Amino acid sequence: MKRVVFNQKGGVGKSTIACNLAAVGAAAGQRTLVIDLDPQANTSRYLLGEAADELELSATEFFDQVLNFKLRPKATEDFIVATPYPNLSLLPAHPSLEELQAKLESRHKIYKLKDALDALSGYDQIWIDTPPAMHFYTLSALIAADACLIPFDCDDFSRRALYSLLEHVAEIRADHNESLAIAGIVVNQFQPRAKLPARLVQELRDEGLPVLNTMLSASVKIRESHQLARPMVYLDAQHKLSREFTALYGELVNPRRAATKRRA
Repeated sequence: MKRVVFNQKGGVGKSTIACNLAAVGAAAGQRTLVIDLDPQANTSRYLLGEAADELELSATEFFDQVLNFKLRPKATEDFIVATPYPNLSLLPAHPSLEELQAKLESRHKIYKLKDALDALSGYDQIWIDTPPAMHFYTLSALIAADACLIPFDCDDFSRRALYSLLEHVAEIRADHNESLAIAGIVVNQFQPRAKLPARLVQELRDEGLPVLNTMLSASVKIRESHQLARPMVYLDAQHKLSREFTALYGELVNPRRAATKRRA
């Protein structure tokens, strides 16, 4: 299963959510790959720490190879590195990704990531982190993915952006990837005692939007997780936020079971 974590609005926790869900799966024994397509490379630094700055190959070289045809190209596996965590691998990003974007768009290479991932074996699940914009890398990810997970912060700006995002996903499904599903909308930084977040979530559900049952709490612990380059399940598996990521992972991987629990 290939899942892309995407929102056009920045600062909604895409990288944090992608890395922590991947870590939960890896800790459970699933052979997991994370693909970082954001030139900011936050996901790469989260999973590798300072070692992310010392890599010889990254997504930049992968897409440069796509752009400049070679008779003997490197295999996709050559761009993938191990992380310090068992079962968890990474195709890292680099800031130089941004320099290739216009050339890749002009050459219409949007299906090359899908082709590469379809030919890739050895992984039970793949998580793709994307830039906060609808351009080449995001489009490539949505074409390659089976499902899209949408992080959502509880404010009116995020709500307005959400409708536009859903339209973009529907358009991509119609034009490029008819099997692309919405895995769900995950509420991040949720504050249960505040009235506005609860009201916004309920209104989205009343509109029939696929808001997931598991919501992620606001916590300063995640900042420590970022600083130490240790996803929550490895930093403190018993922390409330770690349990929420585990529950969210279960809801995504076993949606029927989660729906049964909600009905019960």
